[in-house]
Amino acid sequence: MKTKPVLSAEDVKKILAAAEAHALQNKWAVTIAVTDDGGHLLGMLRLDDAAPISSHIAPAKAKTAALGRRESRIYEEIINNGRYSFLSAPLIEGMLEGGVPVVADGQVIGAVGVSGVKSTEDVQIAQAGIAALGL
Repeated sequence: MKTKPVLSAEDVKKILAAAEAHALQNKWAVTIAVTDDGGHLLGMLRLDDAAPISSHIAPAKAKTAALGRRESRIYEEIINNGRYSFLSAPLIEGMLEGGVPVVADGQVIGAVGVSGVKSTEDVQIAQAGIAALGL
């Protein structure tokens, strides 16, 4: 039987706090979502002035990164390169840059999705949150 690490409630708090700090430092109004490896929402924070739609987009990006075991931007690139049939892929809706998997011991154990600013900035926020775990 295999074993793997999992995100604890304390881990989720660390991710959200570090991601929030990075966003606030840059004056970015975003929503930050953390999921487990199955794409189930573990925690979310919508900062003041973040667009309401971002509270739907951030968890979708995280879910896509968790289930796909890769950054959500990969799916965006696939579609932008003409493989439109990928839009029908089941269970993944956040096929936009901004979802980043959390990897521990070579295994995806969850993901962070961010929405509200430029996609590359969303990724920076997600990465700052993940870095707080020191993996």
